[in-house]
Amino acid sequence: MEERLPTHLFVQGHLWRLSAAGVPAYVLRKGERESGLVLLKVTVPFQGCRMFSQGRDINGRLGWVPGAAGAMIDEGEARDFVDRHVRRDPDLWVIEVETRDGSNPFELEED
Repeated sequence: MEERLPTHLFVQGHLWRLSAAGVPAYVLRKGERESGLVLLKVTVPFQGCRMFSQGRDINGRLGWVPGAAGAMIDEGEARDFVDRHVRRDPDLWVIEVETRDGSNPFELEED
């Protein structure tokens, strides 16, 4: 299994990067400091939300999985989505980010 940055540092690094780029981002829920996974709510103003969950692939690599089949959902559905995931995983972090296109700004392209 790969070495992993503690979750609180992973989140803090992304929040600083987004802030520097002028992208609004908020911690809605702090989870387990060292090893909690992240649930990302990406809000597109006046359109809805897209959800992304952190998860491991079959090789144990951490990545992002689109929630709700990648569909745009409304605020109520997003709240229900978060509640269901937090009930299953109480160590989960929940981060909200506002973007214009609904893409996952935590997913960096590999060089």
